Amino acid sequence: MNFTHRFTGRELMDDHTLDVASLEKVLLDINRVNKLLHGTAITLNAIRKLIREYPKSAYSIMDIGCGDGQMLREVARFYKDTGIGLVLIGVDLNEKSLEIAKRNSLDYPNISYINQNVLLMKEEEMQADIVLCTLTMHHFNNQEIPIFLKKTLGLARVGVVINDLQRSRIAYQLFRLYSAIFMTTEVAKHDGLVSIKSAFTRSELRKYARQLPTAQHNLSWKWAFRYLWVIRLKRE
Repeated sequence: MNFTHRFTGRELMDDHTLDVASLEKVLLDINRVNKLLHGTAITLNAIRKLIREYPKSAYSIMDIGCGDGQMLREVARFYKDTGIGLVLIGVDLNEKSLEIAKRNSLDYPNISYINQNVLLMKEEEMQADIVLCTLTMHHFNNQEIPIFLKKTLGLARVGVVINDLQRSRIAYQLFRLYSAIFMTTEVAKHDGLVSIKSAFTRSELRKYARQLPTAQHNLSWKWAFRYLWVIRLKRE
């Protein structure tokens, strides 16, 4: 199998004919593995660092490609009773994912959801202090990614936190073993492998970073086979 270039096939969960019940099982599978492999903690730690660097009493945080809203609920729980006010906004193109997200977030009054294509969002109408992109960017093709990055950066007042996968043969083989044990749905098993084939190398992410010279970039590798890319807006 060739890992030199990004795979261009679609994931099964991107099929809008997938029914809500099946999609919910897939998302639960993905969330469970993401938590077991500490993928959620990577994003939370990056948010915490940005908040320390840019201290305020309240923040708005937007999650692009929010799925069932699990990441936003983790953020809400993490900052509960800290004295920091949060307005949390989830954006997703899949209406069925948002249906699940809204149902699962009834106990979180500071979370709201928007059905929108991020590439079509108007920066002057919707902004947030911090924009999150967790396992989202690899869903876009090579031509769309520069547009996606400029759009997310334009939506952010403080910075963007991108948490996505590393494309590698080792990650692919390890996921095959891991998913056979810990995942229950065939869609999640299939899509996990597609995600790894659609993911990124460090050199590819650095190339994209060079296309955004007006921002500050911090790119680091994290277990398990993740890249954390924090983009900070340069202060005047």
